[in-house]
Amino acid sequence: MRAIDGYEGRQENRYALRLAPHVFLRPGELRQAQWSEIDFRGKVWRIPAERMKMKQPHTVPLSRQVLAMLQELKHLEDRSEFLFPALHTSQRPICENTLNTALRRMGYGADEMTSHGFRAIASTLLNESDLWHPDAIERALAHGDRDRVRAAYHRGAHWEERVRMSQWWSDRGGSEKLHSGIIGLSA
Repeated sequence: MRAIDGYEGRQENRYALRLAPHVFLRPGELRQAQWSEIDFRGKVWRIPAERMKMKQPHTVPLSRQVLAMLQELKHLEDRSEFLFPALHTSQRPICENTLNTALRRMGYGADEMTSHGFRAIASTLLNESDLWHPDAIERALAHGDRDRVRAAYHRGAHWEERVRMSQWWSDRGGSEKLHSGIIGLSA
């Protein structure tokens, strides 16, 4: 996280890297984010089904820290529908390699950290904390239930727990654990 804060590339890319550990999104879902999906007043990010891997809409609770970062980003980039527009055109989002390239420029090898690795770190540390129901963590990661029978009956979003978990992670888990040097969970 310190390396990201010191990243000297495009500001939009730094914000994408800063947001990644807080929101648990897949890199493609993050890089294609649109301002129309962000509800500042409701403190949620609503991603439509067509942009999600599992083709199900996904709602992300936004911590105070994420809301502040999004407000800062909004002041930087208000010409595009995308939070992270491409360098040469605001009509497209950054490309799929942008965030990993930024991590390489910061000195992290592909075996040390990838943009997808923020999800693995969050999943590992949230599960190890024993503070959160595993189903709430899986919902936060937008994972579908692999047990088809269970999936048919278990439709709870664990929303209130996810809101608390998101704020807890931004307050303590995400920044402290990542700043402590827990890296290398890039898969």
